[in-house]
This record gives sequence, structure tokens and C-alpha cells, in this order.
Amino acid sequence: MLKLMRAPSKYVQGQDALLELHENIKDLGNSFLFICSKSGKKAAQPKIEKSFEGTGAKIMFEVFSGISSKGEIAKMRQIAKDNNIEVICAIGGGSAIDTAKATAYYEKLPVVIIPSVCATDAPCTGLSVIYNDDGTFNSYLFYPKNPDAVVVDTSIIVKAPVRFLISGMGDALGTYFEARMCYKTNSLSLENGGVTKSAMALCELCYETLLEDGYKAKKSAEIGVITPAVESIIEANTYLSGVGADNGGLATAHSVYNGFTALEECEKTMHGEIVAFGTVIQLVLENAPMDEIEEVMDFCVSVGLPITLEEIGVKDKKRVIIAAEKACAPGESIHNMLGDVTAQQLNSAILAADAMGMEFLGK
Repeated sequence: MLKLMRAPSKYVQGQDALLELHENIKDLGNSFLFICSKSGKKAAQPKIEKSFEGTGAKIMFEVFSGISSKGEIAKMRQIAKDNNIEVICAIGGGSAIDTAKATAYYEKLPVVIIPSVCATDAPCTGLSVIYNDDGTFNSYLFYPKNPDAVVVDTSIIVKAPVRFLISGMGDALGTYFEARMCYKTNSLSLENGGVTKSAMALCELCYETLLEDGYKAKKSAEIGVITPAVESIIEANTYLSGVGADNGGLATAHSVYNGFTALEECEKTMHGEIVAFGTVIQLVLENAPMDEIEEVMDFCVSVGLPITLEEIGVKDKKRVIIAAEKACAPGESIHNMLGDVTAQQLNSAILAADAMGMEFLGK
């Protein structure tokens, strides 16, 4: 199996980075369609317009429906065609990003990602989640390349609700441990290649950054200020986790998230929050050393991530088996675990992780 490493062609991050947006993406084309969430458009448009002043470049802003659906992608493709657009840009969270990536892919155009929140590692990855027009899951769309540019304006990120930043840390928490398992089992990464030492180094740095700066970044973000810790965590959530997951692969933590989407009581729990608890569950399945499990739980508690079923919304523990069965469906990344995992084994690990979490919290 050949090893493989991919990443965005350009990654730019910093306070007021959007004031220099045109300078960083001008080589991609001269007409730009910005596919935006409502909040993303409000936060970013003034800076983007100032960046493009006097350049002669054409810019358009379109607010999308809120779902990266087949119909919405078709609508954005038509707008791009009708206006001779040369570059597709995303402003917003995961759904806006996925819509823009798909639009650019089908129109064979470059894509620029401008996240307005830091809740997942979607900005840097080479895939999208596509939904049907009624909001039900349709498919994963894998791309031949990662985004052409990712531009992160940290002054916008820090103004978003702090829960988004914390959720991003939860998503990033699984990166190292899932990649470590894929490396151990010689499993394919999300890019369908072997895991390189470079990818593992990024994944390990991601985890180390979370431990070092996670709590400090949370406290800074709570009062809306940018500090070196905030910059570090935004980079960990966005670049280290995104490129790390893409090239390191997934295992139990993300399958656990997919499983718990089957329970309606978890609908208000964010992706990264469940991935964080899923990381503890994976360590239980691995029979990892207790000091490692405690280190992960201590980090979660310090930044406000869940380590029990109740914290993700599950009160009836008999319903855990429903999530476990979905998490172990054919094709799920949990099958990258050493020796594989059955639904009953996962169910037991979830309950054991919950018991450890409750004891850790003194409940």
C-alpha cells in the first residue's frame, strides 16, 4: 500500500486576515462567488469588500439554504455559470463549506474556504457530507484535491459562541488517537492511502496543543479576546486536526458520533462533543493505560467537553445499543480497530466509559 499525504494548497490564519483576502487568492481568478451562511455573511462581507476595493475583481455573495443538499448545490452551480464565476468561496460553518466544495468540484473551479466558526475540521478536508433536499443523509463526496486556500480570520472566530470553539477541540481530540490506531492496523486514511510519519506528527502535535492551550484558549474566548493560546487552538482545530484526520484516518471516536445520531435525544449535542466522549470510549476499547484515559478525561472536563452519557443527552442506558449497532454498521471507521469491534463490545465500552466518567466527576 502506498503512503499518501494531502493538504490545502495555502493556509492563512490571523487577526483581520480577511482584510488581505484578495492578496492571498488573486492568483486563482478574477470573479468570485461567496456561498455564505447568514451569520458568516454578516461577519465577513465588510472586510472582504474592503479587501477587494480597487482591484477590478467581481465578487458576489449568496446566502445558502443551510443544508449542503443536492438541490442547493445545483442552485449554486447555476449561479456560477450564469455569472461566469472563476472561483467559489465558502463563508460559514460545515454546511456552507460542503456546499461550496461540491459546487467548485462539479464546475471544475478552485475553492476557497473562510470558516466563521471553529467547530469542526471541515475547512481543510477533501470531502463533503451531502444531504437530500429533505435533510436526510445522501452520501459522502470525496474530492481529488483539498481546498486551494483556507483563510481563517481569528477576530471573527473569537466572536462566535465559545461552544463552537470547544466543540472543535472535541473533534480535534480524536485526531491523534484515531490516527494512531489506523497506523497500528495499517488501515487506509480518508485519502485512501497509507499513513505517513508526517501525518502522525501533525496528529500528535494536535493533541499536545490541545493539552497545552485548550483551557487557556477557552477562558480567553469566553471574554472575546485573542491570545496566543486562542491562535494555537484555532490552528489545532482547523489545520492540524483537518489535515491530520484526512491523512491519518478515523476509528472509533467518529463512528460513535455517527451511532449517536440515531438517538433523537442527542440532536442538540454538537459533533465534536460526541467525538470527545467517543475518544474516551475508544481508549476503553483499546484497554489503554489508565493514566492516558485520565489525561483525556481531565482535558475534557477542563474545557467543558462531555465524558458521560448524561452530558450528551442520554439518560436511558438501554438505548445505547441502538447507537452501538449503528456505529458498527458495514463501512464504519470503527472497523479500523485492532481485531475489529462488535456492537455488543462497543455497547459495553460505552457503558464502562460512562461509569469511569461519572466516577471522575464524583457522581
